[in-house]
Amino acid sequence: MSYEVLARKWRPQSFADVVGQQHVVTTLQNQISTGRVGHAYLFWGPRGTGKTTIARVLAKAVNCTTNEEINNPEPCNRCVNCQEISSGRSFDVREMDAASNRGIDTIRELKENAQLVPASCRFKIYIIDEAHMLSLEAFNALLKTLEEPPAHVIFILATTEHHKVPPAIVSRCQGFDFRFMEQELVTQRLKEICKTESIEISEEGLALISHQSEGCLRDATNILERLTASIGRNLSVEAINQILGLGAAQLIENLSQKILEGNVASSIQQLANLSKVGA
Repeated sequence: MSYEVLARKWRPQSFADVVGQQHVVTTLQNQISTGRVGHAYLFWGPRGTGKTTIARVLAKAVNCTTNEEINNPEPCNRCVNCQEISSGRSFDVREMDAASNRGIDTIRELKENAQLVPASCRFKIYIIDEAHMLSLEAFNALLKTLEEPPAHVIFILATTEHHKVPPAIVSRCQGFDFRFMEQELVTQRLKEICKTESIEISEEGLALISHQSEGCLRDATNILERLTASIGRNLSVEAINQILGLGAAQLIENLSQKILEGNVASSIQQLANLSKVGA
């Protein structure tokens, strides 16, 4: 079996696995439980905060055959529909990258396919990532279908640039804003990953990675992946600083302190240390 990177291996497969974004998760769970799922959603917010991940979980939750009768908001991840959606093999859940499929012809094809009943699922789901990249003509072509889609279709648009989506499109979708995560949540998730993956790292090391990710869990997981590839599974603070180039920040802080103290000799030494690391 080919190696699976940490970001994909630890991608949430249910609402319960999602880190942060509780305001989004709670609302979607309530909609599923009460049978009030919308026909069009707009997920907007910074990169790596879970927009397409939650879109996939939503697609599984509304199509899960195990929970169909009781409106359970959590997908079982065991039925055929859940497994096919998780692996990207479902004919009824289509993900489209608007950055490379931004023209009107793609949207026309989508509209034609949307009229067909689902092959095996309850709903056809169209997840359009980076939706702001669609051309104006494509948006106009999508407008009417987005407002009144067939009963078996749900659109989920995801974007990092909400202001570039035409107001007419925004007004036809239920909007959810995704936010950067608190560092404590990122650190907690990293700790869970490291424990399961047998990666040795201190609390200080976890804090360094979390701070470097700037609240983006995907970035944090990718940084951890890079560190284990470079250093191994025993991550010391010194090695993390060296790989991520964080030592210069500490040296600058030390230099500032020595200058404020009026310690010329130590200041010159700190400058020499900064020069060695190329800062």
